[in-house]
Amino acid sequence: MNTIAISGSRRENVGKRDAKELRYEGKVPAVLYGGKEQTHFAVLASDLKPLIYSADVHFVEINVDGVATKAIVQDAQFHPLTEQVLHVDFYQLDENKPVVMQIPVKLTGTSPGVKMGGKLVQKLRKLRVKALPKDMPQFVEVSIEPLEVGKSVRVRDLKFENFDITNTPEDTIVSVTTSRALRQAEQEAARNK
Repeated sequence: MNTIAISGSRRENVGKRDAKELRYEGKVPAVLYGGKEQTHFAVLASDLKPLIYSADVHFVEINVDGVATKAIVQDAQFHPLTEQVLHVDFYQLDENKPVVMQIPVKLTGTSPGVKMGGKLVQKLRKLRVKALPKDMPQFVEVSIEPLEVGKSVRVRDLKFENFDITNTPEDTIVSVTTSRALRQAEQEAARNK
């Protein structure tokens, strides 16, 4: 898993007025929890862009006043109109404790059903993955090689050694449906017989 390094400064005052002043200065109030104690700090909004506004998932190396901590983004709050980041919650990682993250799905291969004119429909773009930090994948690879028209890949069809997928086993990840053009061709072939 890729890691992005950011640095922040400890917040002395915690409150609405202090948070408003930080945002005015181009900083975002944040909190790090999951360790022995919570750490309230501020980070530059520009440092959060590759972390927040990305489809990829990353670990974060947070340096607050010289103390480095490995974490993940647990939650981010946005302004309803401007989409500006208002607050970020980070969760401290422990190498011996499994963590659950939303990991992107990467489709691989070519589906014979799509070659025949079927339509590829991806229902899930991310899966909930539970793993130790060292085993967390960058993405979950799903092969569409066996997909004929009318077939699908469900969560229960995926098996991995180092991590578990915690979505409902019946959830459909990707399927190949009959396209309108293929349906019309089948109807015309049936009429011409």
